[in-house]
Amino acid sequence: MSPTPETVEVDFIAPRHLAGGGDPAWITVPLHRGCGWSYGDDPLMPRVMLSSPDQKALLRLEPDPDGQWWTLSHAAGPDHAAWYASFGARTPVELIAAVTDALTDPAPPAGAPSDPYEPLQQIGWTPVSADNGLVSPDGTAYLQRLGSAEEAGAWFVTATLGLDRPVWQARFDAHTPARLVAAFAAALADPKPVPRIDSGRSLPTHDPSVVTRRTTDVLAVYVAGALEERVHSLAARRAAPPTSPIPTRQPPAKNNRSR
Repeated sequence: MSPTPETVEVDFIAPRHLAGGGDPAWITVPLHRGCGWSYGDDPLMPRVMLSSPDQKALLRLEPDPDGQWWTLSHAAGPDHAAWYASFGARTPVELIAAVTDALTDPAPPAGAPSDPYEPLQQIGWTPVSADNGLVSPDGTAYLQRLGSAEEAGAWFVTATLGLDRPVWQARFDAHTPARLVAAFAAALADPKPVPRIDSGRSLPTHDPSVVTRRTTDVLAVYVAGALEERVHSLAARRAAPPTSPIPTRQPPAKNNRSR
């Protein structure tokens, strides 16, 4: 008699911005194994630092009870200024991963969104008067860009359970490429629930009128395999040869001979 396959109890949470942070490995492991980012190992410091192969980008994960836990910074280049983005501890890893995936994509798809407002407006987020921002239909998430149309500034995305109960905040400085902010917004707009294990301790609220939690038993091999699939997908993307235009075929030369 074959043994019963091991299962894991998984909660699928919606909306995803109130699902809690999740497993940081969803970001760090694919960056290292799938995208070639290197890491520094200091067992005496409670932090993780990953740097891109060209040493221009740095991702830092450092527990900070008074600030942002994740910081992504990028050095200036010939055609762009230095920039940074940061994310609070309870920012879902799926949203941060959307940013790092877009940053490391060697060939960004032509149809990728470039306007952070667009994916949110498509799912019913509404403008906040005179505030250059959008608010989710349930009032628990908010996007804002500081500054005017002439001098646009930093982006802020905030998840909240009321004025006195902020859950997390993502910040993108004024020089962050718009496609990265748009990738974050598109992931935020995705209605698909996100999986969490032991969400009873990580959810910012259990109020059924605010969050939906569907619990199901999932084969442990599938839970473990999800991260491996993600690593392989990013590694394959990195290894794929760059696309090049198909050369135009030249017409055959005329030689004035006939058969």
